[in-house]
Amino acid sequence: MTGAARPLRISVFGAGSIGCYLGGRLAAAGAEVTLIGRERVGTEIRDHGLRLTDLHGSDIRVGAPDIAFDTGAASAATADLVVVSVKSAGTPEAGATLASAIGPGTVVVSAQNGLGNADTLRAALPEQVVLAAMVPFNVVHRGDGHFHQGSEGDLEIEQHPAVRAFAPVFDDAGLPLHAHEDFRSVQWAKLLLNLNNPVNALSGLPLREELSWRPFRRALALAQREALALLAARGIAVAKLTPLPPQWIPRLLTVPDGVFRVAGSRMLAIDPHARSSMWDDLEAGRRTEVDWISGEIVRLAEASGTAAPVNARLVALIREAEAGGNRQWSGDALLADLRSQRGPRKPAGKRQRN
Repeated sequence: MTGAARPLRISVFGAGSIGCYLGGRLAAAGAEVTLIGRERVGTEIRDHGLRLTDLHGSDIRVGAPDIAFDTGAASAATADLVVVSVKSAGTPEAGATLASAIGPGTVVVSAQNGLGNADTLRAALPEQVVLAAMVPFNVVHRGDGHFHQGSEGDLEIEQHPAVRAFAPVFDDAGLPLHAHEDFRSVQWAKLLLNLNNPVNALSGLPLREELSWRPFRRALALAQREALALLAARGIAVAKLTPLPPQWIPRLLTVPDGVFRVAGSRMLAIDPHARSSMWDDLEAGRRTEVDWISGEIVRLAEASGTAAPVNARLVALIREAEAGGNRQWSGDALLADLRSQRGPRKPAGKRQRN
């Protein structure tokens, strides 16, 4: 796909926090990167360049002249690789836009939340190679071109011969790719972890602080158990992305705070200021991706002829928050509300540790 005479050409379609972070790291590793996004992001990068930091102390600078920015997809025409990092609701439009810009055989990687984005892109791009990928870590935009990776994890990608051509530059960028033949099981595992996104967004707290409160963890455990029961009933495999099998994680979440600080230390390996992308969307007044997270569980339940009341309630609460509703739930109040799907609701209470 590439020759020794030139660097790998990569276009990142959807230059938000994830897109800018991935694109910046790849540019720093020697790839020829073009970020495609909104003009306000382009202005910020032209004024400040990119600064890319992580929770382990990495601090990488990419000057404005070393990374191109465009607001249109035409610049992707010569790309060897296109990384799509738009929000899930924008995937159909992204596919249609790219279909008129890139040629047959171009590799397109969907680095997005949810389960079906790669399939949506494949339908729009039948002559291209479309692969699903997963970004497990959180990225916070701190302004002035500064993007911070606030949690741990390596990139996961669907296994395909095309990966060999661009894997080395990802390695050089400190973003190693782990290929999987059964990628859908990886996506389900990531979705189970992402069920914390609505809980975090409703808490109004940084991720590490939210996860340090047992009532919030219990709320997450309710959502995960509901999802796991549905997956088991449908015979759907779930990959093991953490030291614990996914079926054991809800039990870990419910242990007392002191025990969790020790046993769940890896889950707390998060920058103190990191937030979920769903919190970021609410803060910015954007529509969230809850339909591609908790909503996936609701759709799975519907397809199974049953219900997923906990995840359905999380969808409803996030929709209320998008419309100006409560975004600072106490752990006790949120847990009681989710449990109340089986009975009368309990009144909201103040935050306190259990």
